[in-house]
Amino acid sequence: MRIAIVEDDQDQIDLLSLWVERMNHDVSIFKDGANFIQNIAKESFDLIVLDWMLPGMNGIEVLQLIRANNNKTPVLFVTAKDAEDDIVEALEAGADDYMSKPISEAELKARLNALLRRAGALPAEQKTLDFSPYSIDTQSRVLSVDNEPVTLTQKEYELIVFLLRNEGRVISRGHLLQVVWGTSPQINTRTVDTHVSRLRSKLNIHADSTGWELTSIYQHGYRLEKVKK
Repeated sequence: MRIAIVEDDQDQIDLLSLWVERMNHDVSIFKDGANFIQNIAKESFDLIVLDWMLPGMNGIEVLQLIRANNNKTPVLFVTAKDAEDDIVEALEAGADDYMSKPISEAELKARLNALLRRAGALPAEQKTLDFSPYSIDTQSRVLSVDNEPVTLTQKEYELIVFLLRNEGRVISRGHLLQVVWGTSPQINTRTVDTHVSRLRSKLNIHADSTGWELTSIYQHGYRLEKVKK
């Protein structure tokens, strides 16, 4: 998973990064809110760890801008502010959870996993996944359309499963490169676009035929969603 840490204290950055990386997640660090807000205009994350006391724009202001753009990425506040009024303010502004410093590695891990499960980023292991008319056998790694198996490459399979599991979310090209291909999100490549084009053709992803749309979001990435009729 891709985790963004918005924190300006280097000791806290080092500690949080170490713990999150031990959970086998990819970490992106942002030391001020303005830089982070600029970044999420073109990138996507599975979860955001956010400090309150940041230079320039504070954590509440950052959170309000995230939610104002209809970004529903889970946000975990990790901050030294521990008054009840502070916790209430953060939760009412759109935070999904709140931890007061100092924190422990075990509790951070538990809270991150709980938020990721709730958001569907850590789906429970299931033998089959149903996204009608698409069905996926996760053990044999076969995707079918109306019960007819479709031949996909390994990366095509991993890409469509990731997009389906993130139905309705805008996922950046960098996010897809990192998760599906295991490469740097900074690499300038047409790999994602090429694979998306193939998937549209192979799986007939069109609103009129399957009821799904795979939309290109300018300068950002892609969104796969079920079309309401």
